[in-house]
Amino acid sequence: MRVMVMVKATKDSEAGAIPSAELLEAMGKYNEELISAGVLLTGDGLKPSSAGKRVAFDGPNRSIIDGPFAETRELVAGFWLWEVKDMDEAVAWVKRCPNPMPGPSEIEIRPVVDATDFGEELAPEFGERLDRLRERLPER
Repeated sequence: MRVMVMVKATKDSEAGAIPSAELLEAMGKYNEELISAGVLLTGDGLKPSSAGKRVAFDGPNRSIIDGPFAETRELVAGFWLWEVKDMDEAVAWVKRCPNPMPGPSEIEIRPVVDATDFGEELAPEFGERLDRLRERLPER
């Protein structure tokens, strides 16, 4: 099962604070463990929401909203995409993670939608389409 693991933003991350050398080293070791275990598919930190934009949809209309965005605790400061056996394994890995922020922080784990989630009739078509897209990704 694939899961998206999201490091929630804090006031520090939204202010653009750079992680300490100690945290970067600890996180590097943690990422190496994820790689060695075959869990890590990809991951990265994100710049503060002040560098981002949102596109709001209302029927055919689109409007652009410039960052920064309110509700810091609802924002994402970084992410991993993992392949795990189940949610229990994902939770176990997150519990081993160094605290990603200088103070209190949260990490959210969400399952990634799989083609089988669309039902048996649609799963083969969506699964084949997703497989073709995934094969082409490295070409980019």
